Amino acid sequence: MKPTPIKKEIVDTLIESLGIKDFAKATIREVKQVAAKAEKESGVEYIKMEMGIPGLPAAKVGVDAQIKALQDGIAHSYPDIQGYPELKKQASRFVKAFINVDIASEGCVPVCGSMQGTFASFLTCSQATKGKDTVLFIDPGFPVQKMQLQVQGVKYETFDVYDFRGDKLGAKLESYLSTGKICAIVYSNPNNPAWICMTEQELQTIGTLATKYDAIVMEDLAYFAMDFRQDLSTPFQAPYQPTVAHYTDNYMLLISGSKAFSYAGERIGVVCISDKLFHRHFPDLANRYEGLPFGLVFSTRMLYALSSGTSHSAQYALAALFRAACDGEYRFRDDIKVYGERAHKLKEIFCRHNFYIVYDKDLDKPIADGFYFTIGYPGMTSGELARELMYYGVSAICLITTGSHQEGLRVCTSFIEDHQYDQLEERMAIFAENNPR
Repeated sequence: MKPTPIKKEIVDTLIESLGIKDFAKATIREVKQVAAKAEKESGVEYIKMEMGIPGLPAAKVGVDAQIKALQDGIAHSYPDIQGYPELKKQASRFVKAFINVDIASEGCVPVCGSMQGTFASFLTCSQATKGKDTVLFIDPGFPVQKMQLQVQGVKYETFDVYDFRGDKLGAKLESYLSTGKICAIVYSNPNNPAWICMTEQELQTIGTLATKYDAIVMEDLAYFAMDFRQDLSTPFQAPYQPTVAHYTDNYMLLISGSKAFSYAGERIGVVCISDKLFHRHFPDLANRYEGLPFGLVFSTRMLYALSSGTSHSAQYALAALFRAACDGEYRFRDDIKVYGERAHKLKEIFCRHNFYIVYDKDLDKPIADGFYFTIGYPGMTSGELARELMYYGVSAICLITTGSHQEGLRVCTSFIEDHQYDQLEERMAIFAENNPR
């Protein structure tokens, strides 16, 4: 047995000192903390794959616009709770240009990142109709969204979509929706962490059932247009970012500036609510909020109570980014396609050393290369694999924390540097020798 790059005693002691009882359930922050401390104590560089943080510079178009707004004195003014008018206009254009969906500018509401967008959306959806008090997650997904519901005291249901793709999805969804308790359906597309992308058939299934059972679809587009198997970068021209919005009026699209534009630090995004849903009056919302329709409850009650609006200067940044993308002046996918290139190289290295891709296909098509992918190792549980890789200077989170029922890990490509491919190759060769199948 060859020695591991990091002494096991270092990692084991750190895990114990942090009070982590089951490493399979360790949070992203806990895994990050163990890796950082083990790196410092051992002097060996970690290949960090646990955090989903952009690894690229913020888009210059946005930075320049935000600086100018600040220099022009915008910081002294409260933003309109409905949002900066130009951002709303450009968000509406962006949705048309890259999704081919018509949403009025009034329904495009700026939020402090998609995190705040989902929080406010959960509040609004869960209060809309008495008895519809449960959110349904098509998992795996972003763990913090479930924490948001825990904070709110809202119930949720979840299922792992791994065994329910294609024709199997409808019956599975209907088994939950038919209870009459589901107020909202949540999923990300592309998916965090599996990077699966819903097909048009699956999106039609979700949309049709959402209409039938009057549930609101919260489509998380945090990784907008990042299915690099096709070029989604030309505005107002097919192919477009796939969406459930073509199949139901019961939808909210959450579009973040964090990944597509590497603008994570300014906490800026938009929630785009369908015209019909925005103006719809739910009796229970109307009774509670002075007769307001859904969209105005979302903005003038939920968002106003949470933060009284969204960073004024950041709205100028996102408006400029949307405008430049729509005008064809800024091809944002050219900047971020490096994530797919990194994923391709990393997958090759892992698979060459006996690992396998857990979520490996979209029905009959190989999974796209992107911001995330998933790996497993024969004979190892998620917790065993995550802990074992820590001894080799590789950090990642377990799929169980994302609502997946599969054994494996989520790998993020954002922080990978060119010199680390050789490091990973060398370390995984030792890993495979020490852990024969």
